Amino acid sequence: MTSKYTTLTQKGQITVPLSIRKALGLKPKDMVSFELQDGVAILRPVSAELLASFGAVRPHTKPEDFKKLRDEFERGVAADVAAETASNVS
Repeated sequence: MTSKYTTLTQKGQITVPLSIRKALGLKPKDMVSFELQDGVAILRPVSAELLASFGAVRPHTKPEDFKKLRDEFERGVAADVAAETASNVS
């Protein structure tokens, strides 16, 4: 096992050592995942296209109005339930 050392910045950032980036085939802007197993952090390149495109779609408004979205969803569900109930009563 290869050990390399780096320093954590005040923002919680690290620089992945060059030898590790080369071994993992990492390039700038590549996504990586961190997994915690028994107190050990494991760094892996993200290869799934879905995960790699995470964040590519920007919300219509910033910040996204989650209360409004939730209200619209609940009104839609209520309308569906009301329509279903009305068709079962007939």
